Amino acid sequence: MLRLKAFRPSTDKIVKIQLHPTHPWMVTADDSDRVSVWNWEHRQVIYELKAGGVDERRLVGAKLEKLAEGETESKGKPTEAIRGGSVKQVNFYDDDVRFWQLWHNRSAAAEAPTAVHTSAFSSPAPSTKGRHFLVICCLNKAIFLDLVTMRGRDVPKQELDNKSLHCMEFLYRSGVGDGPLVAFGASDGVIRVLSMITWKLARRYTGGHKGTISCLRSFMAASGEALLVSGASDGLLIIWSADHGQDSRELVPKLSLKAHDGGVVAVELSRVMGGAPQLITIGADKTLAIWDTVSFKELRRIKPVPKLACHSVASWCHPRAPNLDILTCVKDSHVWAIEHPTYSALTRPLCELTTVIPPHALAPNKKLRVYCMVAHTLQPHLVAIGTNIGVVICEFDARSLPPVAPLLTPPDSREHSAVFVIERELKLLNFQLNNSVNPSLGNNSSLLETGRPTGYSFEPLPVKQGKKHISTPVPHDSYSVLSVSSSGKYLGIVWPDIPYFSVYKVSDWSIVDSGSARLLAWDTCRDRFAILESSLPPRIPIIPKGSSSKRAKEAAAAQAAAAAAAAGSSASVQVRILLDDGTSNILMRSVGARSEPVIGLHGGALLGVAYRTSRRISPIAATAISTIQSMPLSGYGSSGLSSFTTYDDGFSSHRSPAEAAPQNFQLYSWETFQPVGGLLPQPEWTAWDQTVEYCAFAYQQYIVISSLRPQYRYLGDVSIPYATSAVWHRRQLFVATPTTIEVVFVDAGVTQVDIETKKMKEEQKMREAQTRAVAEHGELALITVEGPQSTTEERISLRPPMLQVVRLASFQHAPSVPPFLSLPKHSRVDGDDSGMTKEAEERRTGEVAVGGGGVSVAVTRFPMEQKRPVGPLVVVGVKDGVLWLIDRYMRAHALSLSHPGIRCRCLAAYGDAVSAVKWASRLGREHHDDLAQFMLGMGYATEALHLPGISKRLEFDLAMKSNDLKRALHCLLTMSNSRDIGHDGTGLGLNDILNLTDKKQDVVEGAQGIEGVQGIVKFAKEFLDLIDAADATAQGEIAREALKRLAAAGSVKGALQGHELRGSALRLANHGELTRLSSLVNNLITLGLGREAAFSAAVLGDNALMEKAWQDTGMLAEAVLHAHAHGRPTLKNLVQAWNQMLQREVEPTPSQKTDATAAFLASLEEPKLTSLAEAGKKPPIEILPPGMVSLNAPPISIQKKPASAQNSLPQPGKPLALEAPPTTTETPDSSTQLPESAPAPASDPPPSDSTPIPAAAPPESNLGEASVDNGGPTPTPVSDENTNVNGETVQAEPTNDPTSPEDPSPAAEVSETNVPNSTTIPASSDPLV
Repeated sequence: MLRLKAFRPSTDKIVKIQLHPTHPWMVTADDSDRVSVWNWEHRQVIYELKAGGVDERRLVGAKLEKLAEGETESKGKPTEAIRGGSVKQVNFYDDDVRFWQLWHNRSAAAEAPTAVHTSAFSSPAPSTKGRHFLVICCLNKAIFLDLVTMRGRDVPKQELDNKSLHCMEFLYRSGVGDGPLVAFGASDGVIRVLSMITWKLARRYTGGHKGTISCLRSFMAASGEALLVSGASDGLLIIWSADHGQDSRELVPKLSLKAHDGGVVAVELSRVMGGAPQLITIGADKTLAIWDTVSFKELRRIKPVPKLACHSVASWCHPRAPNLDILTCVKDSHVWAIEHPTYSALTRPLCELTTVIPPHALAPNKKLRVYCMVAHTLQPHLVAIGTNIGVVICEFDARSLPPVAPLLTPPDSREHSAVFVIERELKLLNFQLNNSVNPSLGNNSSLLETGRPTGYSFEPLPVKQGKKHISTPVPHDSYSVLSVSSSGKYLGIVWPDIPYFSVYKVSDWSIVDSGSARLLAWDTCRDRFAILESSLPPRIPIIPKGSSSKRAKEAAAAQAAAAAAAAGSSASVQVRILLDDGTSNILMRSVGARSEPVIGLHGGALLGVAYRTSRRISPIAATAISTIQSMPLSGYGSSGLSSFTTYDDGFSSHRSPAEAAPQNFQLYSWETFQPVGGLLPQPEWTAWDQTVEYCAFAYQQYIVISSLRPQYRYLGDVSIPYATSAVWHRRQLFVATPTTIEVVFVDAGVTQVDIETKKMKEEQKMREAQTRAVAEHGELALITVEGPQSTTEERISLRPPMLQVVRLASFQHAPSVPPFLSLPKHSRVDGDDSGMTKEAEERRTGEVAVGGGGVSVAVTRFPMEQKRPVGPLVVVGVKDGVLWLIDRYMRAHALSLSHPGIRCRCLAAYGDAVSAVKWASRLGREHHDDLAQFMLGMGYATEALHLPGISKRLEFDLAMKSNDLKRALHCLLTMSNSRDIGHDGTGLGLNDILNLTDKKQDVVEGAQGIEGVQGIVKFAKEFLDLIDAADATAQGEIAREALKRLAAAGSVKGALQGHELRGSALRLANHGELTRLSSLVNNLITLGLGREAAFSAAVLGDNALMEKAWQDTGMLAEAVLHAHAHGRPTLKNLVQAWNQMLQREVEPTPSQKTDATAAFLASLEEPKLTSLAEAGKKPPIEILPPGMVSLNAPPISIQKKPASAQNSLPQPGKPLALEAPPTTTETPDSSTQLPESAPAPASDPPPSDSTPIPAAAPPESNLGEASVDNGGPTPTPVSDENTNVNGETVQAEPTNDPTSPEDPSPAAEVSETNVPNSTTIPASSDPLV
């Protein structure tokens, strides 16, 4: 129940403390007058200053500001140089503080039966304009510091009649011109009010106190009148009127009461359920008094802790402690709580702080003392305590919920109901929307005076509600958990602290079952429930008033732990079922065979049981587990997960091993009571869809969402930390956290399993139809069943799962997430609104525009966040188009879902996509793409096509998904013909820029050619997808229309990439467009795209055209291979042309530079001399395919003689054939040498990457039919700058020929792949000197 949220050590005593309502900020002041602002969520110090003396940093900053503004001469002593004196009070002030203070005052006054409801609560106009003030009240001055700009303003007491300041309070009912007002209580008993606009004294409250005013508090009476109460050292409590106009400068008290002897220390406002608000005062006489705000009579006076005076008091309302209404503290180590203040008024310690703080924080010989305390106004589970060792923020069970459960609403009723427990009574809460026309269900044309339609307003919706008493009493008034069965016929209440449970029949509220149990969980499919029985109820020891000895405390704690352990070990999970006659029967006496104690039950489609782990785990995990175990876990709301496979891989990998939760959660079947799946980490709560299609498991930092049909599948996890409860509404999960209300839109998508399951169901239906037909009409029925049927092929595309989170409500005044404003161009308003402020104008324009026909159109993507109700909430669900919530005070709240951005999503998730499209007419068209993407994720691509504002690109995707290929083609043609779509650059890709020459005119020509088909080029992939989709659904006309344009783009050089050209060629061949395909080949040849042209010719099946493609584009190596493989008669001519091209590449080319400098430098170069033999004759290059004779002379076969082979010299110009096993041949002649020929064996071909390829050689083709590697060789001509190739034919095994000392250049290597040893390879090379 209790855990440490944050701790900040300090060397001085913390005597003043305050929390910001919406931001995680805390301001403290210690007894040395040092003020510090701390972010308790991120453990960071925001600002620090020494308020009691002179803060040098602020003084220097003020002087620099004056210098920057041009003020050189100081007119006097700056206010920053005035010593502040003792710090009396610290507080925050901004729009959030202002709003929530006013909200608290109004809601407390509205609880009274005689409350006057003048008008609906509306947000006050923003007054601080986004600034956050830190206000410090010191004896000698008041400091107003802006935490945004870090600029401050000091108001010395000389401007407030030169009286010392002792307390302050902000006033919220102020005149029109005053702006924000702050009241200061002074030492002379006068209250002075300062305007934060003019920084001048606005008015005084005089004639009341005789002593120093010590505390101020504003509140609202049940009549609606704004009041101010003050307490002073004279012991008086005086009530003043805060409803004043501009002209009232002096105000006199309305009422004076004698409250305490010795002076009033503090005053606090308490909200009472079903009654008028109360005032709580503490005095120097060590008493606490409670006052009625209607008659202002004293209701009760107690001494909370004997012999010790209280110095802080706070109103508290927490569902885990329903009877504790007041918190107070004295100078000891406890936080004290007062139970039933107006009845028994028992004081008990809420917590012992020495057990909460870190052990090293308190010195062994030092005692912990509390000096101040404050409860969070919006999150009652957070309490901040100032002590002599630092600040402690305690968290009291943030996951406990109010004891209320919603009941099923009759079909024709607009009134909804919920049952709740108050003290020992069972009551019924009835609630419905309080307006004749529900704004969330239509009426879109009715505009309010502010220019906003009623449905789009983020103000609270008016709710009509009432409470009825149920005659059936309940046995206990302690903490209880309520839950309703799946049918709505039964209500289960469990009191974990007793422990006891009762099951009531809703129709007559009779008790159906009861007994001893700590936890209860319902099945979501049938009226059966599981309970955790406890034979030995643990008794909670009550520590008497006053501080008892340490030994007694330890003994009491040990006794409680022993009792809890004994009860846990003897507890068992029992399942009972409720029959139609209202009787309860035991189905299973003990679920599960595990010996560990049970610490949690979660209901749902499967029963989840959490066990206490005994293995050693990390300290971080231990802290989390102890928090989970300390709360009474029960299946409130819904619970569980149907995993047929463990889902650890889905989310536990995101956490570090030190933070990994223990595997202590087991799921059981309600039918067989057998385990389902393995052990899982224990969730904090679980929620199941009513149709058992989805489930959610909540952990501390995220919620895991899974799909259950056709089989368990992990969908993802959403980062919603500290979630307390959730309710499914079809594919919408409404989640409540301590600070926000979120909605998660969920869709499982389409997987292969879904398609297979659908096919199996269709086959099963066909078999059932056949069986029924045979049974009715005999065997003759099969003739009609198996007859020819015209079936249309349906394309089912896979769709990934979708999770989208939208925040509906939060505490912050301004939206914490920007609403993505898209202001319309026509933002001019009517003339009668000319007096409207700029902020109001922007706010109005950002929410609503008026479209044609007077239809209001929201121009924001999502609505501004609504105000979350205060405290823990029970999420009832969606009824009447609004989200219902119930708070701790049993008040129903309605959150509007009528903004079109939310409404359309809710309708689509619910399954009504047609209505979602209709509602989209109220949403700005610039947001239709976003909505269409959402509907596509939900599986409504066809319906999303009807949205009028979607872009053409998204329209094409939707048309493809919905198989509307004619519309997809129309969109594609529109996009490809548009000049405005896709002009991101010049239209040239990186490869096109690299392939083009450096000549400027070529680049211009290429760019102009591409520009003509720019649209088709940009959407080439979409054209190919459309052709494939049309082919799959037998829509040939659409495919041919798209092919026509794609082929036109293929005729432009550099337009399409290689894979796109190949794809278009395949599709042209598939459609029999041979004429268009042959013209495409000719165009590609003309453009010089040999690879793509050859591939297209291969698809066409024309070898001659394929050879022409290689030859005409200069890729002669591929042409030779192709001709050799197919026995083409043009082989000899191709080989000659190829060798001539190689010859030209190795010959030196004259320099292109003709300027004088280049010629002079060339003349200085040393000419490269060759040998006399080479100078006389250079043999031409000749590389031939295997098996082909030499082009110069027939090959001469010489019988190999080992002795003569080593000494004989080859004649230049004649081929030399060597037929011998591998030997080493040495040539002593320095002028000529044999080239190294290393043909690899066919079994181990060398990779082509390892062969050095010259820059002039064409790369090998890796295209399908264009590259010929069916047993034929792939010669790679290799030439060096100093290497020449002659016509010698060498037929030999690999030989090693070391070069002579006179010729240092190595010989070239010609590698052959997949060639047998008997093949003649006419390839050789001569080195150049």
